[in-house]
Amino acid sequence: MMKDSFNYTIKEYSGGEFKEKEISSILEIPLTINLNGREVVTLLTTARYPDYLTVGFLKSDAYISSRDQITDLKITEGKDRIIADVNTSHDPWEGRVLEYSITSGCGKGTNFGRNVSTISKRTINSKLIVTPDQILTHANELHSRSTLYGKTRGCHNSSLCTPEEMLYFREDIGRHNAIDMIVGQCFLEDVPTDGKMIVSTGRVASEILLKAVRIGVPILASTAVATSFSVDLARKIGITLIGNISKTGFWVYNDRGRILGL
Repeated sequence: MMKDSFNYTIKEYSGGEFKEKEISSILEIPLTINLNGREVVTLLTTARYPDYLTVGFLKSDAYISSRDQITDLKITEGKDRIIADVNTSHDPWEGRVLEYSITSGCGKGTNFGRNVSTISKRTINSKLIVTPDQILTHANELHSRSTLYGKTRGCHNSSLCTPEEMLYFREDIGRHNAIDMIVGQCFLEDVPTDGKMIVSTGRVASEILLKAVRIGVPILASTAVATSFSVDLARKIGITLIGNISKTGFWVYNDRGRILGL
């Protein structure tokens, strides 16, 4: 496994003078995903869990829908790039018109318009209930578990939770990647994601919301704010959207009766 950070000596300006300082910088390396011999995307990542990230991305972007479609998954770590070669038993390109769009995350977005038009027709129906204290507790645990952020200040954190427990925690330079790692692990290990909640750091752009909706998560919460497109989609689809979580409070963009006391 590759190192996730590297040490550097820098100059820090503080107290009116320059001093030498030892710091750690997070690893950033390209991960190229090839599907049936065809390049799909290149993501920028920390190199943690490249298998989960690969499968999670393909699942999130609807290239695969079931585990038995994957016939082979090979990860090759090079000096300056990671290659993921995935083979499937079906034609993942059938019926797709490949579109590239510039998204607010790392790498290049694919089929953005297709994802929005397809997923926005869904409705999230879930009786999951969470209390305000549980939301604040999960956000606090998210920060306390991020050793990589504490060391480098250069990553995002995401988690999959029940109201009572944080089940999975992942960290990466991109919030998209951190969520896709969780999606990939749940997909490969056949762990249900509906009826659970995602708690994450980072701005909730529409791509993040679409990932949550695609795996049936009824509650998406972040320590950062949401974009207008995400708020509109959340209200249309029926996902509970929470943002700007601090130590004492948060914003509720859309509820649908899943937050106790609201």
